[in-house]
Amino acid sequence: MSGLSVLDPPVERHPGFNDALHPDRIWIRALRLVVGVFVLAALVRKTYDATLPGNDVDVAQLYSEFTVQSNLVLGLVLVASAALPRTRLPEWWDRLFGALALYLVMTGLIYVILVAPPGEPWWSLDMYWPQLVHHRVAPLFAALDWLLVTRTVRGTWRRPIVWLAYPAAFLVFSWVRGAIDGWYVYDFLDPTLGGWPAALTTTAQVLVAFLIVAVLLHVAGNARSALAVRHGR
Repeated sequence: MSGLSVLDPPVERHPGFNDALHPDRIWIRALRLVVGVFVLAALVRKTYDATLPGNDVDVAQLYSEFTVQSNLVLGLVLVASAALPRTRLPEWWDRLFGALALYLVMTGLIYVILVAPPGEPWWSLDMYWPQLVHHRVAPLFAALDWLLVTRTVRGTWRRPIVWLAYPAAFLVFSWVRGAIDGWYVYDFLDPTLGGWPAALTTTAQVLVAFLIVAVLLHVAGNARSALAVRHGR
């Protein structure tokens, strides 16, 4: 007898998703777990090194870094995404991935342009391994995960602006902290080095870069979602 019998068990489907890149695929979850654990292991090493005598920063200063904060959340989100099926995670989980893609991509770009030691090539892999993980591996993986792993949740034009809330709050936090104890997390935020005009000018350029990358990731995310829906029907 051709066709499906009413006694046949229902076939579980994910409407609108490209099955090969569905977030519940075993290989996707395994890759997220490996990268998430690697990112967190690099953070553990940085934390340990910050406790050693003669280190440039202490633990409190380390966790005041945008790089460390964004990588910490990325590592935890990747591990949780590997441990739980997508149906057990809230809808905003996908939006969180977009925000993390923005923060990690900007972490990589800002490191190359403003933070890296003079003369270090942007393509260099010859660095302290936790820095390699946090400034090279994590940004690349976060971007590819956002661009390639199938999602059907679309965002409005408010989404890039919402994503910018954390970087803006981080700037305020950094300046307030610096005014209190004299330590600024990044030199380009330090008004004692070149004055407030220089610090504000560089910061404005960084925020514009954040906005441009946020819009690009937003558009790419919506295009990927539309493609997944079209192919899933």
